[in-house]
Order: sequence, then C-alpha cells, then structure tokens
Amino acid sequence: MKFNALIPELSVNDIERSKWFYIEILGFRLEYGRKNEKFAFLSLNKAQIMIEEINGYWNTGLLEYPFGKGINFQVIVDDIQPIIERLNQNEISLFKEPTVNEYKTNEKIIKEIEFLVQDLDVYLLRLSQEVSS
Repeated sequence: MKFNALIPELSVNDIERSKWFYIEILGFRLEYGRKNEKFAFLSLNKAQIMIEEINGYWNTGLLEYPFGKGINFQVIVDDIQPIIERLNQNEISLFKEPTVNEYKTNEKIIKEIEFLVQDLDVYLLRLSQEVSS
C-alpha cells in the first residue's frame, strides 16, 4: 500500500462506532488497525483517513464535541447512490442533499454531483462523483 502525502487523522469518541460508519455505511476499507490503541487506517479509492479514539496524545487544546468545526473532507467516489441508500437505510440524515456543482480549474470545468453528511463526531464529509459535461 502506498501512503498519500497528506492523511488526516480524526479523533473520535468511539472507535467501533466510527469504524462501522466509515466501513459499513460509506464503503471505506480497513487497511489495518491497532486494537490496543483504538486506531484504524481506512481507504476508499484513493482517499485515506486515520481514526483514533480520543486519548489526549494529539490534543493541542480542549477537545469538545462537535469535533468537526470549520473543516470538510471531500472524498471522490465512483457512485454516490449506493452510499446515499445505506445512509437512508440506517436513518442517517444528509447535511446537504445531492446537488450538481461546477468547479473551474486552470484547464477545464469539473462537474460533480455531491452531497454532505456528518460522521458520528460531526466531521463534515463531502462525497463527490464526477459527471459528464
């Protein structure tokens, strides 16, 4: 496995519940974990993320719920529909319904359908699927 140059590590309240959400609901794969440290390294396509139950080691200040203030993580997927269906089946509300957005880059315009959902610790996740123009 090749590690990305930037891999966010999120502090979570309950590692088992967070693993359930990321793996069973969003479709991430458990690459490896350290059970004693309550840590998991997850991937979905080319996205990589680490989650670790709060242990005080990484805290630079008081850590209060909700943890995800002021940040969102974009995860590019092949198909958002199965993820939305699993969220609905588990009665997990979307933060923002799917919408089509266009983003201008230097070379072209990228068109994506995307939605927002909050994980169990209120980190904001933006799942995106590229669509044809």
